[in-house]
This record gives sequence, C-alpha cells and structure tokens, in this order.
Amino acid sequence: MSEPSSEQQAALTAASPQAKPSAARRLLQVVGNYIWFTGALFLAAGRFDWARGWISVALSVTGLTAMGLVVQRYNPELMAQRARWRRKDTKRFDKIFMAVYLPLVLLQPAVAGLDAVRFRWSSIPFAFVYVGAVLFVASLVLLTWAMRVNPYAETSVRIQNDRGQTVVTSGPYRFVRHPMYAGIILMSLANPLIWGSVWALVMSAVMILLFLWRTAQEDQTLRRELPGYEEYSSHTCYRLLPGAW
Repeated sequence: MSEPSSEQQAALTAASPQAKPSAARRLLQVVGNYIWFTGALFLAAGRFDWARGWISVALSVTGLTAMGLVVQRYNPELMAQRARWRRKDTKRFDKIFMAVYLPLVLLQPAVAGLDAVRFRWSSIPFAFVYVGAVLFVASLVLLTWAMRVNPYAETSVRIQNDRGQTVVTSGPYRFVRHPMYAGIILMSLANPLIWGSVWALVMSAVMILLFLWRTAQEDQTLRRELPGYEEYSSHTCYRLLPGAW
C-alpha cells in the first residue's frame, strides 16, 4: 500500500463524521502535553536554569510540532482519529498496556527533574545529550514516515473494520512490521539521556518492556484478524529491529 490517495482520504473521512472536532481535540491534547511536560520537568527540578531541561523542551516542541504538521498535510484523517485514546473495540491487552504505560509517561519528566537536579540521586555525563538528541531526531523521522503512509495508525489497538483497514506495506513497513513502536522506543531512550537521569532511564526500560509485550500481542491479533497480514509477515520477517526481532 502506498501513501493514502485522495480517494482513500475521502472514504476515511466519510467513515468518521467527527473528524473535524476530533482534530481540534487532538490539537488541545498536544498543547496540554507540552504544558504538562514542561511544567512537570521544571517544577520537579525546582529551578528554571537547567540547560538539559530546555534542550529537551526545545527538541520536543519543535520536533513534535514539525511531525504533526507533516502528518496533517499528508494524512489529516489520522490526526483526528489519534485524538481518541480508547474505543469500544479496543483490545483488552491494550487497555492493560495503557493503564500501566500512561502513568509512567506522565510521571517520567517529574522523576527526571527530581533525580537530575533537585536531589541529584544520579547523573549521566553531558556528552550523552548529543547521543540522546541523535536518537530523538531518528525517532521523529521514523514516526513521521510511518504516520505519513499509514492511515490506520490509531493510538489504540483494534481491527478497524469501520474504516476499511488494510495491510500497509510501504514506507518503513517494508523493513519492519511495527516501525512506530520502534520509533517510540528510540524516543524513550533519548529523553533520559538528554535529562541526565538514571532513574528516568530505568522507567524507560520498563516502558520498552511494555512495548515489546504490546508488539507481540498486537502482531498475534493482526495475524488472526486482519486479512493479508499473515502473508505480509511472511515477507517482512521482523517486528521492530531488522535482523533481530
């Protein structure tokens, strides 16, 4: 499957009459995320003259905004659909995943501020900021590429029969079956290195384990329930990392 055509976009939009209000809601969610991320980071740190914190904020705001603009340009219906975190047909394993993952994501910047600045429980050399920045940019490229070509990349795991879901095989999906999760894992590693927090890195390790579990569960679901996915998986052998898994 190539990039969504105008006919596909029209069909997807027709299947979702709440697209426009959902797009506005998604924008509010993104702005709220920025506010929470910045506030939790610096309030926990107890100071605003924290260079690593501002580097993280600058990368997140500019990078994620750019990603959103690209996806809105090429795949606008997906932006609207991603405003809905849970649906009636969301798979049970994904509800469990979200119940554990979301608190970790929300608490991680606060833990980083407490650890790296306020109490200095641990430290990571400043040179790792550059490593983290490279990983962060790589994650954005992968996530943007995946969402540009995949109109079904919703936030929850379900079989999207209401939207005529088909198997996506173009873009990064030529190389791995779950490139978005690979991108999120890279970002999970990037942020703690930029912050300089070992405890935030420990939280990222837990998040990565959660994503490995989610990937395995989702892959099994797609094999069983999405026509054509079994054949696709026989050609695209790896889930997250070519040559490994």
